[in-house]
Amino acid sequence: MPFMIAAVVLVGVLCLVNLLLTFAVLRRLREHTTELERLAGEPRTLPFDPSFLVGRTLPATATRAVPSPRLVGFFDADCGSCHEHAPKFAAEARPGTSLAFVTGTGRQLQNLVDVVGEASAVVVAEEAAAVAADLGIQTFPMFLRVDAEGRIVQADTDADHLAELAATV
Repeated sequence: MPFMIAAVVLVGVLCLVNLLLTFAVLRRLREHTTELERLAGEPRTLPFDPSFLVGRTLPATATRAVPSPRLVGFFDADCGSCHEHAPKFAAEARPGTSLAFVTGTGRQLQNLVDVVGEASAVVVAEEAAAVAADLGIQTFPMFLRVDAEGRIVQADTDADHLAELAATV
């Protein structure tokens, strides 16, 4: 009988330790969940420097619509700031020297094409996505100034610098 009592007491103590450890794990899980929710709510922006494009040459497929473009813009239909900056690009674009690439699908794509296509040639959808991929462009909108040989002289993501990019066109 004394062995039975000792075994029951030992099992009871082990259950109590297990219960305490379980509560500690649950508390840590709550802390981690709170931290993950906080991190998920913060926008994650990676620093992006478009100057990596300077010195590169536009692919031959990019110059079919305009043989010698000087001002080039890359837009995406799902990009809110692209829709916001498209009228600024259209205002600085000049027929025969401006080229716009618009990626995406649907009605938003057509809206962007309508805005930027007023004064520039437009390349859309898969062909535009292929040119953007060839150049390594992953951030939209992207604005480029190109020289007569097709080399990128200046690149910027800020539409406020469009006047400077277009000034030398």
